[in-house]
Amino acid sequence: MTLASSTEPIAAAATHVEIGDFDAIYEQNVDFVWRSARRLGVGDHAIDDVVQHVFVVVHRRLADFEGRSSTKTWLFSILLHAVREHRRSMRRKSPHWWSAPADPDLLEDPARNPEQEAERAEASRTIDLLLENLDGDKRAVFVMAELEQMTANEISEATGLDTKAVYSRLRAARIDFERAAAKLRKSRGMEKAT
Repeated sequence: MTLASSTEPIAAAATHVEIGDFDAIYEQNVDFVWRSARRLGVGDHAIDDVVQHVFVVVHRRLADFEGRSSTKTWLFSILLHAVREHRRSMRRKSPHWWSAPADPDLLEDPARNPEQEAERAEASRTIDLLLENLDGDKRAVFVMAELEQMTANEISEATGLDTKAVYSRLRAARIDFERAAAKLRKSRGMEKAT
């Protein structure tokens, strides 16, 4: 996987949304926000609340959105703040708050047979497990770059980091992710013979 160049358009931003059209923003981006919240580690028990919080903030701040960044970048920035707030709140309540979220892309699909469903569910659990090994800042950059295919400039806008810091965190996240994947393969006896 590679980080898209900073001049490539985002697929989700390809459709133009008029500033001020909350319903259109919601409809076009709710799946992205939900999926991103899940990938950032929000558990099933709280994901709907976090997504709702994001869109409450969007509704409240929509008049202030000037369109200098893409809608997707703006939403991810709001989501990052909502996830951090959620984690702080949950840590205060209980040290055992985390539960593995379900991947919306892996929910049961009648078109797939049970074996395909099991393979997809296992793949989702594996990705979640590998993402857990990344600290919050690296995880956010990794999710934006590798899973959501956002550019370095968009990630910079969403996180407030300069572009060099984005590339640095992404490089470190990729290394950590690969190490965790190698360790997992080894523990499962899938290490390739060299």
